[in-house]
Amino acid sequence: MSAHEHEATGPARLPFPEVGADDAAIAERMAARRGGELSALDKLLLHSPPVADGWNELLGALRHRSSLGADLRELAILRVAVLNNAAFEWVAHKAAARRAGITEEQIDALYEQDPSAHFDARQNLVLELTDASTWGIEVPELLFEQVRATFSEREIVELMVTIGGYAMVSRFLVALQVPPPEGEVAG
Repeated sequence: MSAHEHEATGPARLPFPEVGADDAAIAERMAARRGGELSALDKLLLHSPPVADGWNELLGALRHRSSLGADLRELAILRVAVLNNAAFEWVAHKAAARRAGITEEQIDALYEQDPSAHFDARQNLVLELTDASTWGIEVPELLFEQVRATFSEREIVELMVTIGGYAMVSRFLVALQVPPPEGEVAG
């Protein structure tokens, strides 16, 4: 982990629940999306199987069925992780960002207050939108006009749900002090 990453120490604030027979299918769907293994995040979500099931479907759609470019998706996710001090999210997504073409220099730049010198115009719009939406919730009209001129309506919806969805993920992880994984968490 880099010096910028904030690490939760010790176990999460809640123990992993026992998964009953009624909820085994939900746990199996979650594990299937993850390549066969549940993450600590998944296990904690199973305290509420219906929430875990909906979460799994939403995050699976964002990761695997979105029209948004992988580089843009991963930039938004990593920037949310930085802004919300979510070490788990950061560690879980760095390798995916690299595979999507984000360089190590660009990944490190996400910790800068203004990382714009490291990214192209579309990537910068994603970062500006992520910052505005995460810090102030409301997106300024001029920024939205720029986003609308650059992205399709579907991409805008998927981008906003990615930013909001991973803000939700980060808040869950940080509040429950879930320690970061050893490396990438699959799908």
